[in-house]
Order: sequence, then structure tokens, then C-alpha cells
Amino acid sequence: MKIAIGGDHAGFYYKQRLIKFLEGENHKLVDFGPESDTSVDYPDHVHPLALSIASKDSDLGVLICGSGNGVAITANKHKNVRAALCWNTELVALARQHNNANIICIPARFIAYELAETLVATFLNTGFEAGRHQRRVDKING
Repeated sequence: MKIAIGGDHAGFYYKQRLIKFLEGENHKLVDFGPESDTSVDYPDHVHPLALSIASKDSDLGVLICGSGNGVAITANKHKNVRAALCWNTELVALARQHNNANIICIPARFIAYELAETLVATFLNTGFEAGRHQRRVDKING
């Protein structure tokens, strides 16, 4: 699977570790930055990643920032992007099953790295249930 990954300076170390984890699972990664933990403006990294998801150049996305909110708000500005802020496996599963989320947003300052890895694995291994949920997802873009 081709996975887009990015975030901001607060998510940099989690991003670097998640890249190694995902490569170890034989996924192809596209890193949208940042390249260090030096302060950056997260929209500079999130908009290109979201466009990669919207255009289907990447299959799924992972965004990591301090709270997860900034990256989620920014990504969701793009048509056909459904970015979900998740901090436990139940939220991740429901985001995929019911909302067909295509980007997971992780709050690095509020969860341990080990949980972040579990959340990403759950995200990648949970499918969309479609059915009654498809009608609702179809209405998201307006």
C-alpha cells in the first residue's frame, strides 16, 4: 500500500519511527515532511499530503502533530479527504468502518508512541463497511 505521511515539528519523532514501522510492513511511504523537529507551519506539509490522497496518488495518509487538531482541520479542507483525529483503537475502527476515513490524525503530545503504532496498524487493517454508511459518506462533499 502507498501511504502518505507528514505532520509538524511536534510529530516529527513519531513520524520517523512510524516510517520505519510501515516500511517494515512492506508499505511504500511518501514523506511530506517536516525534515526535523524545527518549528514549521503544518499547513505547508498537510496540503500537499491531502492533495495526494484526494487525487488517489496515495492510498491512505498518516498525519501527526501535537494535538492532531491542526492537521485534521487542514486536511479536511480538501474534497474527498476524510481525516479523523483518533486517540484510541475504537475511534480508529469506527472512522474506517463508518466514515471511510482516508487519513488518520494522531496527537503526539497526548499518546505514547506504542499506541500511535497500534492506531496506525488498526487504521490500515480496518475496512469500510459501506452499506448504509456509503450514503452518508457520499453526502460529505456537499
